[in-house]
Parts: sequence; C-alpha cells; structure tokens
Amino acid sequence: MPDRVYIFDTTLRDGEQSPGCSMTVAEKLRMAAKLVDLGVDILEAGFPIASEGDLEAVDAVSREFPWTNVAALARANRGDILAAAKSLRNAKRPRIHTFIATSDIHLKFKLKKSRQQVLDEAVAAVRLAREYCDDVEFSAEDATRTDWDYLEQISRAVVAAGARTVNLPDTVGFSVPDEYGAMIGRMVKALGDSAIVSVHCHDDLGLAVANSLAAVQAGARQVECTINGVGERAGNAALEEVVMAINTRRDRLPYETRIVTEHLYPCSQLLTSLITFGPQPNKAIVGENAFAHEAGIHQDGFLKERTTYEIMEPKSVGVPESRLVLGKHSGRHALAKRCDDLGVHLTREQLDVMYHRFTALADRKKGVRNDEIAALATEIATEMKASVVATD
Repeated sequence: MPDRVYIFDTTLRDGEQSPGCSMTVAEKLRMAAKLVDLGVDILEAGFPIASEGDLEAVDAVSREFPWTNVAALARANRGDILAAAKSLRNAKRPRIHTFIATSDIHLKFKLKKSRQQVLDEAVAAVRLAREYCDDVEFSAEDATRTDWDYLEQISRAVVAAGARTVNLPDTVGFSVPDEYGAMIGRMVKALGDSAIVSVHCHDDLGLAVANSLAAVQAGARQVECTINGVGERAGNAALEEVVMAINTRRDRLPYETRIVTEHLYPCSQLLTSLITFGPQPNKAIVGENAFAHEAGIHQDGFLKERTTYEIMEPKSVGVPESRLVLGKHSGRHALAKRCDDLGVHLTREQLDVMYHRFTALADRKKGVRNDEIAALATEIATEMKASVVATD
C-alpha cells in the first residue's frame, strides 16, 4: 500500500536512554501493553547487549505480546547481534535492528575506520542477522551528515545482503525539512521496491516532526518515534504529533497509519507515571494545555463554535474534554458559563460587577479556583439583591 506509513515505536529503547527515563522490566511490560493497544506496527523493546535487564525486557515483551512485531537493537558486530537474537528467541515476529555510523566525522573520530571497512561490517552484520530472522533493519547512524553517494552505496549493499528496511536517521537533529526530504527522496528512488525506507529524527533544532513528515512526503514509509517525544538529548519525533498531523491534514498528508488515536493521551499519561517527568504543559496533543483556552477572544469563539479555535476533537486523542481556564485574560462569556456551571446564575448587571471583581482578583493570582469563583458570584448576587430590596 503506497500510502501506508508504519509506526516504529522506540519509547522503550531510545526513549529510555533519556536521563530519568529508565524503566524496569515490569514497567516496560506495562508500557508495551499500552503501545500494543495504541496499534504501533513495530515495538523496539530494548538494546539487549546493554544490560541483562534490557535483554530480559525484550524477551518478556516478546512472550507477553507474541503477535507484535518486536525489535531489538544491535550494533554491527557479532556479540550484539547474538544478544539480540537471544532476546528475540520467543518472538513470533522478531526484527533485528542493526546499525553503524556512516558519516565521515563518526568514521574519523569515533570508529577510526575507513568507508570500506564500515560498508563491509554493515553487510556482514545484516547477513549474520538474517541467519536468525527474516526481518532485518539496517540503520546508517548520522545519515544526514553522510556523503550522499556513500549513503546510497551502503544502502544498496545492505539491501542486497538481506535488509528489508533501511533507516536513515537524523541522529543529531541537524537537518532541515527540504534538505532531509531531498536526501530521502534520492534513497527511495535508489532502492525502489527492494526495501522500506525509514526515518528516525532527533529534535535538537525542534524539527524532528517536520523532518519526519517531509521524509514521508518524499517516500519514506516507516517513521521511528516515541511517546511524548522522549529520547536522547532534546528527544525524538513525538509519535502523537506525527500521527495527528497525518490524521488532521489528509489534504496535504494523504497517508494511513493503524494507530488508534484515542489511546494517545492514555499512553502519554502512563509514560509520565513511569518516568521522572511529563510533557511540558503546552506540548502539542498531550500537554495539559493542549485543549485549554484562557484568552477571552478565544473562549468566546470556542463557546460559539468549537472549531474556531480547535482543529481536533479532544476525545479523538483520548483527552476527556476541552477546558476553559479562567484568568485575567478571560472574557465575560466564559465567566458567565463557568458561573452557570457552578450553579450561580447572574443577571447582566451582576455579571458586569462580577467581571470587574474577578479580573482584579485574577491580576493578583496565577489562577482562580472554581470555589473562589462560586463564592465571589454568590457574594455579588446576594449583595445586589439586598441592594434592590433596600431601594424598594
């Protein structure tokens, strides 16, 4: 299916590499269950050579979710690949994901190897991995800083050796969308139908999602991403943002995923409970304020017609409902509705007095609680009724 985009979730592997994101085997199993419900196509469960716990986690996820496509990461060497194969021995749909750096800066300073040596090791790793499973993915680490001619050469070579997927990551978040799209387009053309081209973008310049979508438009058909965008340094492309961009802008992004979007927010909430931090409040899709409105102009438009200020239904991503946050920027319309919701119905004159007292209170505070609003509204209603009676 030319318009089908596969979602490769690496929350349990790359996501876990972020400081404060380490998970136990039991926690990985809880998160994996949510990711399976979410409908991810490939679930990368760990880096088995890194620790006994990672190897155990990959095995546990494979046994617990036998029909899920489970991936294990391995450097392009025999020890890593054997550890990955061991961790996947109980998987019904295993994938060995092997990688090696290909940029000249990595070859010179990190690997201290020639381009030919790296190419030979990549091909050997893919061939060895194919002895243990049919589904092998190869990643050219730091692809975006790799010479394009060499990148095409190594991509063709690993596919000839048996790789079904070639991942071309923006490992250090260096690329920009038009540049990345051009690189991906060239490699898609070079590989044709022989392999799926995958992308794995980091967010060092805040462009991970934009780069991933540019790659999809250029022909990539697998996106590697994480819940909440967790991951090394500034993190990975956020799964929820990639998926909802595709879902919301089908006019520009006419592609399909099998993600059950109503599980996005629950996935985000579970991950937050398992690690040491959650998404920032203004995080797209799953942040606390993603469907919250405080400005009076926005609240007025929202109350008249939701789509004036919301391009997605909150429930479509698993958020229970939108929120009107009352603060000093709020308007009369939202304040009147909140008073009605709290059971205090104000006349137009009472609302005018309420509005001025409310904004004066809000100027002194970071936020105004419902009980404070109800008490203030009741006080004003009582005062003004008493004043009317006294006048009569």
